[in-house]
Amino acid sequence: MSSRPEKHSLTLRGHRTSVSLEPEFWQAFREIAKARGLPLNALAAEVDEKRGVDRGLASAIRVYVLDHYRRPSEG
Repeated sequence: MSSRPEKHSLTLRGHRTSVSLEPEFWQAFREIAKARGLPLNALAAEVDEKRGVDRGLASAIRVYVLDHYRRPSEG
């Protein structure tokens, strides 16, 4: 994977922030949000609330995406 990170703005609980992720992570994160019926900002806020103080938001999103696809399929 040689894609460069892309910076996108998100709004988390009324505050704007920028997050840099590789395009593949943005695509996967959008797909997860769509599958859960959530706006991207809402999913990002959820991830933000659950991350530790020692982990940046971009890293937390990457781990969230990875964990999502590592889970066994339901059904």
